[in-house]
Amino acid sequence: MAEKLKLVGPKAGRWLILIGSMVLLVAGLKAAQDFFLPILLAFFVATVSLPITNLVARKLPRSLAVLITVLVDFSFIVGLLLLAFTLVDDLQTKWNHRYAAEVSNRIQTESVSLAKTLEKWGVEDARAKINEAVQDNLKDLQNIRFGQIWDVGTGLLGRVVGFFGTFLIVLVLTIFMLLEAAMFGRRFDLVSQARGPNLSRLLSATKDIQRYLAIKTVISLVTGFLAGFLCWAADLDFYILWGILAYALNYIPVIGSLVAGVPPTILALITSGAPSAVIVAGGYLLINNVLGGFVEPMLVGRRFGISTLVIVIAVMFWGWVWGPLGMLMAVPITMMLKVVLEGSNEFRWISVAISADHTPEAIHQALLESVPQADPETEEPAGQTTAG
Repeated sequence: MAEKLKLVGPKAGRWLILIGSMVLLVAGLKAAQDFFLPILLAFFVATVSLPITNLVARKLPRSLAVLITVLVDFSFIVGLLLLAFTLVDDLQTKWNHRYAAEVSNRIQTESVSLAKTLEKWGVEDARAKINEAVQDNLKDLQNIRFGQIWDVGTGLLGRVVGFFGTFLIVLVLTIFMLLEAAMFGRRFDLVSQARGPNLSRLLSATKDIQRYLAIKTVISLVTGFLAGFLCWAADLDFYILWGILAYALNYIPVIGSLVAGVPPTILALITSGAPSAVIVAGGYLLINNVLGGFVEPMLVGRRFGISTLVIVIAVMFWGWVWGPLGMLMAVPITMMLKVVLEGSNEFRWISVAISADHTPEAIHQALLESVPQADPETEEPAGQTTAG
């Protein structure tokens, strides 16, 4: 019995230490989000922009190519933000003068109909109870302020960008990342030659992330254009705003595109009724199914190999840790973690578990990779030492 406890104890202790370390790591990442978020956002912009920089650098000096790329990128971002600010202000004005009254009238009409139905079913004081609930909700509707999401201190944009201060930091980091991107491959080779870890697979994963983000950017632009055109065809106000929203949220895997379709569907329901809302919702589902379910997987391929369930959990987790930007970077972060786990003999099984490819060939390849390779200098398997 004592021998059994001796064998089980150290292994259980290692797992407890590992779990405790992971909890501390997550808590530290969450507490240090003001430090990590600008770096992540700069990495995102630099990764998407690197092909443009390399293309321009064929004709111009690299420093000038980086400057041109950054000016184009941030002019596009600032232009979208300013346009969104203006449209949200217009939306608030129309809500106060038109939409709120229309919603109130519809709610009151439906509440009267519901009260009559409940009274026929024998429910006592149905009208009074429904009126009490409706009046409380109508007060909340009148107090809706869409502009609060742009508040620098507490709103969505403030948490993601921190606005002007962080914007400048992101700009500077993006410039340096683009300037030094060409040296990363050689730097990784030098680390390996200096008997450091082999980072070649990490470099390959970075290239995959670059390809993924580039494809995601193109698909998001097409999604935003089609969503805006759909809202324009449905005669909805602020169709440009809904296109921008669809473009931005499409970066968030799985749930982003679904969330983007909710506001225009509600607006169609308010202004035109249920048939128009069904058409708008159906149009969004068609766009997302064609682009997200067919075109994007065809372009991306299966090389990223992450389970859809894992992606959803990763989006929820990184969204909880770092907010909307964490949701935006959930897939790239998970891909990097998958590559790191593949290089570990102890935790390679986690990489296999989160993979989307569970064919016998893929599992056999993972098992082959898990076998320690021989050290050419000692002719011993890696991780072992010669006895004596």
